[in-house]
Amino acid sequence: MPQGDIELRAFGPDHIEGALVLSRQENWPHRPQDWQMALQLSNGAVALDGQGRVTGTILVTPYGADCAMINMVIVDRNTRGKGLGRRLMNQAFALAGDRPLRLVATTDGMPLYEKLGFVPSGTILQHQGEVTELGEPNGVEVASIDDLPEIKALDRDAYGADRGALIDALAERGQFAVIRRDGAIEAYAAIRPFGHGEVIGPVIAGGIDEAKALIGFFAAPRAGAFLRVDTGSGTGIAGWLEEIGLTHVGGGVAMDRPPKTVAAQARPKVYALANQALG
Repeated sequence: MPQGDIELRAFGPDHIEGALVLSRQENWPHRPQDWQMALQLSNGAVALDGQGRVTGTILVTPYGADCAMINMVIVDRNTRGKGLGRRLMNQAFALAGDRPLRLVATTDGMPLYEKLGFVPSGTILQHQGEVTELGEPNGVEVASIDDLPEIKALDRDAYGADRGALIDALAERGQFAVIRRDGAIEAYAAIRPFGHGEVIGPVIAGGIDEAKALIGFFAAPRAGAFLRVDTGSGTGIAGWLEEIGLTHVGGGVAMDRPPKTVAAQARPKVYALANQALG
């Protein structure tokens, strides 16, 4: 189909059904509710063919003025190779304004992203499966609504950007757990429904033992349930995730445009993404 027959429009709630068809085409596990949460936090664009069918999607999730995450970049298989991916990315640049950009690239998408100035900054590993039985860790507790401001401050220090809206959305749909030292929160994790089961993330912790404790806190009462955890390849936690039944099933390459700033490099050693931020 000629690109002139494809129109880009603002992504609205009425496009979720068509977007769901595309994500299922890619074997992504997203439910309508998962797309709705992503759209709640983002601005985006859809590509529509002459019959009004969704043939491409892209979302831009702003984290204050600090940066933005590009998510849910999908081009219908029958429309690939004709420049639609670049058109969607150009629309994302317009939506992001002057913010530095982050995304997680698939192998297919990397060549385009590199041409557009993105630089690899790490590898993301996706683990999922039915969790085994394990003991409940000590020192972890359920967070209350009153803990959200402190969680947001910790998250901003770790991520290098203001993800307060994401924290609020996670609180609406899921649960937080925290580790305290001398009354102050020094690590946290979230869990929410997603796809085939639930996803644990973000996990913000200063070391691998804290990260294991937070993940274990949610996993222990869910023996046999389907869980997903995404983490950086350098965290050293992948082997333990395999041990508790969460198999490595893929992932992607974290990329930044421009390259990572000093604030981004100051993230804690252990950092598990919130399901690739949404996708």
